[in-house]
Amino acid sequence: MPANRRQFEGQDIFQKIVAKARANNWMKLPIGELMGKIARELEGTPYVGFTLETSKDQESCVVNLKGLDCVTFFEDTLCMARMLKRGKSKPEDMLAEIQYTRYRGGKMGDFTTRLHYTTDWFVDNQAKGVVKILAPTLPGAQPFTQKVGIMSEKPANYRQLAAHPELIPTIKKLEDEINSRELMFVPLDKLAEAESHLQTGDIVGVATTEAGIDIAHTGLCIKDEQGVVHFMDASSSKKHYRVTFEDGPISKTLNWSRKLTGAMFARPLEVV
Repeated sequence: MPANRRQFEGQDIFQKIVAKARANNWMKLPIGELMGKIARELEGTPYVGFTLETSKDQESCVVNLKGLDCVTFFEDTLCMARMLKRGKSKPEDMLAEIQYTRYRGGKMGDFTTRLHYTTDWFVDNQAKGVVKILAPTLPGAQPFTQKVGIMSEKPANYRQLAAHPELIPTIKKLEDEINSRELMFVPLDKLAEAESHLQTGDIVGVATTEAGIDIAHTGLCIKDEQGVVHFMDASSSKKHYRVTFEDGPISKTLNWSRKLTGAMFARPLEVV
């Protein structure tokens, strides 16, 4: 990847977490538990949106640990854990992990190669051996019928699509592929049944009825010492506006909007 297409902000934060991981031998933990340690180190980080949109003309692989949104929070936590599991510790090592998970097939090209929709991220990263989608095996799981389309329908909301309308047909084709898949999710009224099957580090996609999108919000499961599963996220609510360890259990947490319908979960797999 050319150097001008890599951007890394927050190297001091990165180095502090890496040093703590080494001092406490976190690399020996299961990857989900390692993600939990990293996530708690990021607690309190300000919520900042659109940190990946650095140019209207060029897609760049960006890490910004100074400000996180709900997606970059779980992405950065996962990719730092994967990097540490490989025995690596440099910003360029984390950028390599980010590129592999953030882009379709692990290859960054133009804006259309980024996995913009969360269900697409889940499916692509399951195919790459990064995660395992859990919903089919969880109690109460039901077919997921929500369709995507907001990017092709409202391209003016996306900096690179507004500048490069020639990319819109590709986005529309990808949306059609996403909508052809058969996926499962756990409805809100079934989440309590599924909680005992969740582990620290499981990635959460919160489903919605909002037109054109599949997942409204993302975060991580963190199981405490009493076995209660909490939701941890980069919260954009006015109450928090930072990375927050939410009160548990998770079945009681996902209630901030009537549009929310349930959740999907993906479990991180060990690096091989």
